[in-house]
Amino acid sequence: MPTRLATLPPATRRLLITWAVLMGLTLITMFSAQLGGDARLQALPMWSAGLLLLSTAFKAHQVLMTYLGLRDASAAWRGAFIGLVLFTLLLVASGYLLAQLGD
Repeated sequence: MPTRLATLPPATRRLLITWAVLMGLTLITMFSAQLGGDARLQALPMWSAGLLLLSTAFKAHQVLMTYLGLRDASAAWRGAFIGLVLFTLLLVASGYLLAQLGD
């Protein structure tokens, strides 16, 4: 017997699966950020910051491709948006590294 997810149209199924993956990555990001306790007053370790940025990059890619429909857009549009996301993440990562080196 097919599941309810299998009976949905492919576009709806893709949206729901993408949403579930994004929620799972949000939970991973929250746990890697060490929320609560004494960790609240400390900077994130490098592995945690790297995991957070990697998760953010994947999530941004999924939102661009699935929800904004860039999967069907021209390569120029995809490249421009992905380039802007990567540039933003690079700025955040370099700011974090500079702050770590300053300590």
